[in-house]
Amino acid sequence: MTDAAMVSKGKVVSTNQRHGKDTGSPEVQIAVLTERIKDLTEHLKEHMKDNHSRRGLVLMASRRNRLLKYLANNDRPRYQQVLERLGLRK
Repeated sequence: MTDAAMVSKGKVVSTNQRHGKDTGSPEVQIAVLTERIKDLTEHLKEHMKDNHSRRGLVLMASRRNRLLKYLANNDRPRYQQVLERLGLRK
């Protein structure tokens, strides 16, 4: 990862934490994946034939979808908060 990506990841983690040392909750994982998906989408707009990166994008999107499904099934209010905070449609 580049330095800019690390700063961005740290910022995303800190804004989505549930407590001070939280880095693995579903909210944080979804937020980090969303940021990576946005970055990779921009990359693919410029490099349309990069099928290896496209595969990574599909895998990240499906992982995020599984995490969202887990959160929706186990804690609906947290799920709604994540959707609103990240601007995701469901």
